[in-house]
Amino acid sequence: MNAQQGSEIFNAIVAAPFGAVGIRTEAGSVRELVYLPPHFAEKDATDAVAALAGEQVTQYFADPDFVFSLPLMQVGSDYQQRVWTAISAIARGTVRTYGQVARDIGSAPRAVGQACGANWFPLIIPCHRVTAAGGLGGFASHDDENGFHLSVKRWLLRHEGATASPWQQQAIWP
Repeated sequence: MNAQQGSEIFNAIVAAPFGAVGIRTEAGSVRELVYLPPHFAEKDATDAVAALAGEQVTQYFADPDFVFSLPLMQVGSDYQQRVWTAISAIARGTVRTYGQVARDIGSAPRAVGQACGANWFPLIIPCHRVTAAGGLGGFASHDDENGFHLSVKRWLLRHEGATASPWQQQAIWP
């Protein structure tokens, strides 16, 4: 794929330390953020919401304590919204397991993992802070153990100063 192929579906593409972040907007709201590999070139924002989202994503990369304030599309089921609310409450630098989040909301770990994979707003809803009991687990609906998406998850956790439990340490930080 060349640098521009596929970029037409995004209203902006912002450079990231691990590649890029694609931003999609619709009706004055952020519709989706997507982690993109390095071959995607930056793309200037096509609207004000995409420009604001791009600025805020860049600010987060400069400061892991940055707090997002963006209009987000209402997406997801009631259950997914419950999971995403629980995930949003996880403090920067903290790692929780799917099982811990499941206990917090009275659910099952697999269902929590599926809701994490359905997250339309990574970074804003920090699903990277949720891991499997024995390691990273999947990420962004991908189980590529040493691939791009898990390298993004590792980068985000390191950027935020996350520390894992001793029993997770080896599996998260190879």
